[in-house]
Amino acid sequence: MSAVAMPLRRRLLTPALVFVTLVVAVISSLGAPLIPLISHDMHVPLSDAQWSLTATLLVGAICAPVMGRLGDGPHRRAALVWGLVVVLAGGILAAVAGSLLLLVVGRALQGIGLGLVPLAMAAARDGLPAARVRPAIALLSVATASGVGVGYPVSGLIADRAGLQAAYWFGATFSAIALAAVVAVVPRSRPERTARLDAAGGALLTGGLVALLLAIGQGESWGWTSPAILLLAVVAATLLPAWVAHQLRTRAPLVELRLLRHRAVMTADASAFLLGVAMYVYLTIITAFVQVPESLGFGFGASALTAGLCLVPLSATSLGASRLLPAATRLLGSRSVLPVGCLLVAAAGTFFAVEHGALWEAFVTMAIIGLGLGFTFAAIPGLIIGAVPAGETGSAMGFYQVVRYIGFSLGSALAAAILAGHTSPGAHLPTEGGYVTALWAAAVACVGAALLAWFLPAAGGPPSRALGELETEEGELGAAGVVGIEQPVLS
Repeated sequence: MSAVAMPLRRRLLTPALVFVTLVVAVISSLGAPLIPLISHDMHVPLSDAQWSLTATLLVGAICAPVMGRLGDGPHRRAALVWGLVVVLAGGILAAVAGSLLLLVVGRALQGIGLGLVPLAMAAARDGLPAARVRPAIALLSVATASGVGVGYPVSGLIADRAGLQAAYWFGATFSAIALAAVVAVVPRSRPERTARLDAAGGALLTGGLVALLLAIGQGESWGWTSPAILLLAVVAATLLPAWVAHQLRTRAPLVELRLLRHRAVMTADASAFLLGVAMYVYLTIITAFVQVPESLGFGFGASALTAGLCLVPLSATSLGASRLLPAATRLLGSRSVLPVGCLLVAAAGTFFAVEHGALWEAFVTMAIIGLGLGFTFAAIPGLIIGAVPAGETGSAMGFYQVVRYIGFSLGSALAAAILAGHTSPGAHLPTEGGYVTALWAAAVACVGAALLAWFLPAAGGPPSRALGELETEEGELGAAGVVGIEQPVLS
C-alpha cells in the first residue's frame, strides 16, 4: 500500500464507521412505528405483526455477546463484513417478503446488526491514531443515538409515500453502502489472541429465549394451557437454568454471570431489565395507538410518519438528560438519580394511560419517557463500574448490554401478548383497554425498577472524566434502544 493511500484510508475510517453505526439506527427505525402498517398491509392482527420487532430484538440480544467475542482479536474486520452481509440479506428479504413469516425472518437477520456498534468502536480504537480515538468513539456514540431520532420519521415518511417495501429497501440500500465502505476502508485487525467462543452457551441461550418469548407472545392466541405453550414453557424452564449452570461452569462463558455476586451489579442489571421491558412496551403501544383509526372511538388515525415523529422527543430529551446527569446527581444525590428516573418513566406511562384524548399528549409522554431513560441508562454504568474490580469492567458492561436487550425483546413480546388478549376474533386491532392495560403493566415494571434501584449500594469516590463520558454515551445509546459499548473509554 502506498504512503499516500494509508493516510487516506485513515481519514475515511471514521466516516465509514459512522455509516456502520447509522445502519443500527436504520434497523431500529424500521421497528415499532411500522407495525400497524404491517398489520394493515399483510392482513394480520397487530399482535402478530409485533413479531417483526420482537424477532429483531431477540436476535440482537443473542448476537451481541457473540459478535463481541468474534470481534475480540484478529476477526474484527471479518465480523463487521459478514455481519453487514447478513443485515443486507435480511433487508432484501424483508423488502420482497410476501408473508409475515418471511418478513419476520428478514427482520431477525437484520437483528444481527444490533451488535455492530461495539465492533465499530473497537475498529476505531484499532485503526486510528491514539489522539483521534476518543473523539471518534464519541462521534460514533452520538451518531447512533441521533440517527435513531432522525431515522424514525424518515422511515415513516418513506413508508407513507412509497409503501412498506420501500422502507425496507431503504434499509437494505443503507446496509449495502456501509458494507462497501467497510470493505474498502476498515483495515485488518491486529493479530491479537482471540477468546474461545462459547458455542454451547449460545445455543442454550438461543433455545431458552426463543421458547420463552414464543410462549409469552403466543399464549393468548394458542391458549395458555395448550400443549404447544406448555411444551414451550417446559423447554424454557429447562434450557435457561441449564444455560446459567453452564455459564457458571465454563472457563470462557458467553456472559460472565459470576459478576452477579456484586450486589450493585445484580440490582442495577435487574433495574435495567425492567426498564428495558417497559421501554419497548411504551414504544410499541404509543406508536400503535396514535395510528388507530378514529372511527374506532379512540386513537388519532395518524400516519407512520407522525408515529415516527412521536419518538423524536424521546431521542432529544434522553440526549439532554444524559448530558445533565452530573447536575442531577449533585441535586438529588447519587442514590436517588436512578429511582427518580424510573419513576419519571412510570409517571409518563401513567399519564398516557389516563389521558390519551389528544395527539399532543403522546408527544409529551415520549418526551418524559426520554428524560427518565436518559437519566437511568446513563447512571447504571457508573453504579456497575463502581462495584466491580477494574479487570471485570468489560465483562460487567457486556452482561449489562445482554440483560437490557433481553428486557427489550421481552417487552416487545409482552406488548404483543396483552394486545392479543384484547383483540376480538377476526379483528386486526385491539380494543382501547388493551393499550391501556399494557401502559399500566409497563408503569408497574418501572416502579419495581425504582424500588430495586433504591437499595443500590452507594457509589464509590468521585467519577472520573472517562466514566462521565461512558455514562453520557450509555444514556444516549440506551434510550435509543441500541447496543452500547463494553469498555471503549476505560481501556
